[in-house]
Amino acid sequence: MIRKYTESDINTIHEIINDASVAYKGIIPADRWKEPYMPMEELKHEIADGVIFYCYEEEGEIIGVMGIQDVLDVKLIRHAYVRTRKRKGGIGTKLLHFLTENQEKPILIGTWKDAKWAIDFYLKNGFREVTEEEKNVLLKKYWNIPERQVETSTVLTNR
Repeated sequence: MIRKYTESDINTIHEIINDASVAYKGIIPADRWKEPYMPMEELKHEIADGVIFYCYEEEGEIIGVMGIQDVLDVKLIRHAYVRTRKRKGGIGTKLLHFLTENQEKPILIGTWKDAKWAIDFYLKNGFREVTEEEKNVLLKKYWNIPERQVETSTVLTNR
């Protein structure tokens, strides 16, 4: 079952993000890695900034989360994570399809350039990677991230 998060889900969302993000350790630039990957204060800030999380739940347990954020003339997919022990079961695909179907605005996804598995996942699900020039413009227009993260990231779109 996929459902919108509730306030009582925040600790679980935080746990899932930090469990699943371990996959980035040693892959993304060392100066971009931190532990925990997403502190609770950062998660609360993301929610306050308009990221709406959806939870994939099985037998009463949340095992995947994905956020969507309305920014200007696009929607951003944000913070897509599945518990490490539940990966490769189609949960990410179900969340992505749930959040992207029937959207009128273009959808953008930012991820790390070196996270090849993430890029492959989005390509497999109908997204395309934008050019380096487009990426630089899009990341600066729609995200609030440091320049170093712009340098080490990529953007995919459904349009």
